[in-house]
Amino acid sequence: MNARLSFSDREPAPQDFRTEVLRGLTRRHKRLPAKFFYDARGSALFEAICQTPEYYPTRTEVAILREHADEIARAAGPSCVLIEPGGGNLGKVRLLLEALRPEVYLPLDISRQHLLSAARSLATDYPWLRVHAVCMDYSRGFDALDLSRWPEHSRRIVFFPGSTIGNFEPAEAVAFLRQTARLAGPTGGLVIGVDLKKAPDTLHRAYNDAQGLTREFNRNLLHRINAELGADFRTERFHHYAFYHARKGRIEMHLISHGAQTVRLDGQRLSFADGEPIHTENSYKYTVEEFQSLAALAGYRAAACWTDRDLLYSVQYFEVAASPGP
Repeated sequence: MNARLSFSDREPAPQDFRTEVLRGLTRRHKRLPAKFFYDARGSALFEAICQTPEYYPTRTEVAILREHADEIARAAGPSCVLIEPGGGNLGKVRLLLEALRPEVYLPLDISRQHLLSAARSLATDYPWLRVHAVCMDYSRGFDALDLSRWPEHSRRIVFFPGSTIGNFEPAEAVAFLRQTARLAGPTGGLVIGVDLKKAPDTLHRAYNDAQGLTREFNRNLLHRINAELGADFRTERFHHYAFYHARKGRIEMHLISHGAQTVRLDGQRLSFADGEPIHTENSYKYTVEEFQSLAALAGYRAAACWTDRDLLYSVQYFEVAASPGP
């Protein structure tokens, strides 16, 4: 392994996947956690989705990061410890590294092999950079992350791109942001990608691409359950359904059962009525002001915001303003 690359393995136990899947599919209103989309095939499908003409978030965020990298670096300050929850791809952070020149970069991700491969590539391409990859489920908090080995004098900056914050319910988003504020510390900051509210037809196209990649990405969750847990989902009998819920300000993704059917999983028989949904993901959209108010509840102070010309997307910078609560 590269001398400037280190790795900590805190990958969740396989039974955690089994437990959460069974819990979600035995609820009255069935649902599955979106974090389980990203096995190897799911990660590859998502990368393909990001290249479709309908899916604007990735290319818009990349353009914002590229155009404003120097401004983001000035706001964050030099020689920081840069921490990226969900850093399994590491593509976007490359747009900031030369400008930011962090002392240490810590990507955190649940997908072990995807993370390790990307971290090795990054350490090779940036020989001056210390990379410490941590395989962990960051949605459960950061208590397992040991920062004592890294320079105490360096400012901590959390980098959370990709509008992943939209996958959290608003109250959950506040709780998660509060955790990132504790992680960053009293002198730290947060660089975060936030998808903005826009015309519903634009959102509909983004989550229902003409190639059907999002459909396959959604169904792949059932493929993964079959492969890893020995279930017998007939995936072709579950239809992808994504729509914008205007009152709640979110995209909802579901898998809809086509016909009544029974699935075997871990010795249990799970019944699905015709038309019954499995809720697989939410993606909340915010105005700039709405998200800044949300972040304020977590102890952040808005410091800067960059958007594209069409106001499709934003990259926002916050400083820790108050000691975050529990």
